[in-house]
Amino acid sequence: FPIDITFKSTNPFGWPQIVVSVYGPDFFGNDVVRGYGAVHVPITPGRHTRTIPMFVPESTSRLQKFTSWFTGRRPEFTDPKVVAQGEGREVTRVRSQGFVTISFNVM
Repeated sequence: FPIDITFKSTNPFGWPQIVVSVYGPDFFGNDVVRGYGAVHVPITPGRHTRTIPMFVPESTSRLQKFTSWFTGRRPEFTDPKVVAQGEGREVTRVRSQGFVTISFNVM
């Protein structure tokens, strides 16, 4: 999708990131999360291609896994900022779920 954005900063700390949330139908037709990922926006002019590793949150016990599968309510983040931040993510159990490739044209 083409996105036209202008950023101005005197400090590159916390440079903008694109957070990707991918959803899709499960076996029962429920719309569930298929993966989350984030990548920093390049700052140099030109065409840039980035591959984003995707991950999905996992339940911590077998009972929770069965219950979430049975009800169709799988674990997901309520706030997408969690994906872009490193704080608190070390205690979150996740599973790798493929890749998304994104292209940037920076002027």
